[in-house]
Amino acid sequence: MRKTCAVMSCLLAMLALTPVFAGGQNEGGTSSAGDSGKKVELVFVETITSPSRTAVIQGMIDEYEASHPNIKINLVSPPYEQSDNKLTLMLNGNQQVDVAEVRDFTVKQFVNNKKLTDLTPYLEKWDEYDDLLPLTITAAKTVDNTPYFIPHGFFVKGLFIRTDILAKYGYSEKDYPKTVDDLFRMSIEITHKDQNQYGYSIRGKANTYKVSDPLIMANIPNVDPENLEKTTDGQFTFATPEARKALEAYVDLFHKAVPADGINWGFNEQVNAFIAGTCPFLVQDPDTLSMFNGQLDPSQYTVIPMPVGADTGTAYLDYGFSGLGIPTTTKHPEEAWDFIKYMLSAENNAKFTKAYGPLPVHKSTYEKDSFFSSGDYTTWAYMMSHPETYIFVKYPLDAEQYPGWNQTQETTMQALLLGNATIDDTIKAWKEYWGY
Repeated sequence: MRKTCAVMSCLLAMLALTPVFAGGQNEGGTSSAGDSGKKVELVFVETITSPSRTAVIQGMIDEYEASHPNIKINLVSPPYEQSDNKLTLMLNGNQQVDVAEVRDFTVKQFVNNKKLTDLTPYLEKWDEYDDLLPLTITAAKTVDNTPYFIPHGFFVKGLFIRTDILAKYGYSEKDYPKTVDDLFRMSIEITHKDQNQYGYSIRGKANTYKVSDPLIMANIPNVDPENLEKTTDGQFTFATPEARKALEAYVDLFHKAVPADGINWGFNEQVNAFIAGTCPFLVQDPDTLSMFNGQLDPSQYTVIPMPVGADTGTAYLDYGFSGLGIPTTTKHPEEAWDFIKYMLSAENNAKFTKAYGPLPVHKSTYEKDSFFSSGDYTTWAYMMSHPETYIFVKYPLDAEQYPGWNQTQETTMQALLLGNATIDDTIKAWKEYWGY
């Protein structure tokens, strides 16, 4: 789907909260390295790693170093599935980390362990603060209403389709899945295991719930937008009859339309299976687009809105995000902030998101750059401009159980898909975990 839509108004309408900082217009947190004449080395740990993304970040670092000759930035890029644990170990071990890529599901544990600096004083003096989207400030203050990090991109799921593969099986644009039932049915119909042709590119490891939840929840009529783990009448979401039925369908999809080794697939494996054509349906975020460069022709794929529930006519979408923070153990907080505000300037954030794929964090980007109101990005604009159909919901990021949910959900979901646990066992384990 490539329609024209004004993304700016869509994002602002999604969560129009008013910033609360009384910030001035003066530049804040400038580097002191140039004054001292000493070479300052900063360690920057990224966590959403991929070869193409890391190359973009390294290029921005090179540009920064060229204009800051007394600053050296060492980029640490662990393998994606290990990156969050690597950063956690480095912070807990008080190793040098001066700039940390913090994620929506890791910020709580870092704050609990007193590993992140309150960025309020820096933001108050940053001349680009007022240009940040209200959503950016809301996300920054996920924990304790305090900006412990500043997002540099937003992630909203869409349904990626290998149009050329589907055409081989007689499907055209008019046939593309509109409901979750359609997606599951078509995935199974085009699967021919003896030809290494499958339907759905599953996420088996590392934040599996971010991909499975939208499909499982679509037919639940009353998910609480403020906490998707419960319904508006206080039930545990996944203990509802609709969720139980959806879990049965999800298990069936795994056995009939997913390669056996999909149980171990993380982000890169998911995307590679899509690029190879092995699995022509993929649920992922806009940053995935950058991985297709040089590997797929635009005519071979498209992105359409997430499928809705057949009974509800709605879909539930969370907005994931990551950003940059300053660890409390750094010896160079001013230099770290100077680099962060360089990365997060409207100009550089637009370059970064354009090259890497997520949605930008500044209002002016959508006003001035047509890139984000055309092409594949119009799919996300469409979803965000139809809140009656695509309902944005939040994970309980501030809950004490949330930091451990990723691993718990992955382990229990894998046991379910492999037949080592029943659906009732799985729902019971999840319900007990959340205390319902």
